[in-house]
Amino acid sequence: MANTSSISTAEIRVSLDESIPEDVTPEVQRRVGAVLDHLRQPVLAARVRITRHGDPAVPRPVSAQANVDVNGRLVRVQVEAETVGEALAQLEEKLRHAAERAAARWKDRTDRKPSPGPHEWRHIDEPASHPSYFPRPAEERRVLRHKAFGLAVCTVEEAAFDMDALDYDFHLFTELGSGEDSVLYRAGPTGYRLAQLTPAPEKVESGSLPLTISERPAAVLSTAAAVDRLNLSGQPFLFFRPPAGHHRGRVLYRRYDGHYGLITQAELVE
Repeated sequence: MANTSSISTAEIRVSLDESIPEDVTPEVQRRVGAVLDHLRQPVLAARVRITRHGDPAVPRPVSAQANVDVNGRLVRVQVEAETVGEALAQLEEKLRHAAERAAARWKDRTDRKPSPGPHEWRHIDEPASHPSYFPRPAEERRVLRHKAFGLAVCTVEEAAFDMDALDYDFHLFTELGSGEDSVLYRAGPTGYRLAQLTPAPEKVESGSLPLTISERPAAVLSTAAAVDRLNLSGQPFLFFRPPAGHHRGRVLYRRYDGHYGLITQAELVE
């Protein structure tokens, strides 16, 4: 059944950088609108941003990101492709799957009972299909984006729900039971793994989520040292604690263009 409370196609906000032709906007609105019209919950807002990376060496230079407010909960997806047409097709398909999964899980949480069908919240759910990282030489990598905000205080199960709905590879939050800054990510035999500043597995509130917990405390590193370690490890992100004077967790992560982004607690902005 179509959603009769959805915003209209014309209300879908589209932002294009100067390299993307304006006549792309109606096609973006048509594709995204087709997805939103089939949701059962009201869509309060939707915006799409399409950009083209200026580095000709990046193999998939077109980035398309959609952020949709479905009845007060955010669904976010992002894709990278060689052309605008490919990006729009991938965005439509990925948004459709993400919105359907999120709607099923929100209903499960409201009903307070496990889902019996294919939408059961387990590690065998369809994984996020993120693009590979551009192999930029280590000496050229820079921290290009610094995001600072107050960390959510929640259970691991709630963090996993948000991570999946927002299409993130990891989620930085303050775990409710232990009070420790923590990172949840997809790994290990259960599909979800938790790292904490100071591991306190006996206090963690994981709910029904299958979970493994790292026994190693977060490394104490400066941002420059964290960059060096991430360069050497080749991992997608690094959870760490700054040197003396700071007591909150940070995440340094790899962007698709080969550079780095940094997430910190709001009061830690330097």
